[in-house]
Amino acid sequence: MNLALWIVAGLLAALYLVGGGGKLIVSKERMASFGPSAKWVEDFSAGSLKAIGALEVLAAVGLILPAALDVAPVLVPLAALGLVIVMAGAAITRIRRREFRFMVVDLVYLALAGFVAWGRLGPESFTG
Repeated sequence: MNLALWIVAGLLAALYLVGGGGKLIVSKERMASFGPSAKWVEDFSAGSLKAIGALEVLAAVGLILPAALDVAPVLVPLAALGLVIVMAGAAITRIRRREFRFMVVDLVYLALAGFVAWGRLGPESFTG
């Protein structure tokens, strides 16, 4: 179980580091041109997109570094819970925009982050 949690946390960290970093670097207009799955950016200001990107990058770092460095490993499940909240917001945005087809990926990410949070708060806690 510990290995599965590390693998999922590593995968999520890589995905959110790239995705969040992209939101920090790429302009809102350029992001909206990425295709139909990126049209959600039209509902947010450029500053909001940068904030979402920053939260994703911080969560990506929080999924790995605290446990890897053995400095405040309790931050790992908190970072995962933060991603659950971010992805719940993404799912709500998709529902509001009636983009149900694209919402599947958001729900998978939400479930994976929830798995890491559950595992690190419970059965494979770093504090136990």
